Amino acid sequence: QVQLVESGGGLVQAGDSLRLSCAASGRTSSTYAMAWFRQAPGKEREFVARIRWTDSSTLYADSVKGRFTISGDNEKNTVYLQMNSLKPEDAAVYYCAARTIGSSGAAGSSESYAYWGQGTQVTVSS
Repeated sequence: QVQLVESGGGLVQAGDSLRLSCAASGRTSSTYAMAWFRQAPGKEREFVARIRWTDSSTLYADSVKGRFTISGDNEKNTVYLQMNSLKPEDAAVYYCAARTIGSSGAAGSSESYAYWGQGTQVTVSS
């Protein structure tokens, strides 16, 4: 099992920055990628960004490309999401997810990730 704990959410104004953290514990050696998803009220959960531990390659949703940066610290088993130039439409609960070695599916699909955190709320006022 892998446990994921997100932190760093809060209330900011449009244009501000925020950094989210996700600390992983447990059988982290079974994972090879971690991602951030978000879910706004009344909407489906959507992919935000992913990082692979093997080569540190990243992938972003078009809606956040150029504004958000995902990074990871392998030694600390922690993934970060630096969010700049926040917009009201970025407001959502942000979830951290981990993908296990041998899993199948698209990087942007929530079904590809076996472990999830509880989420952290990001609110952006206009």
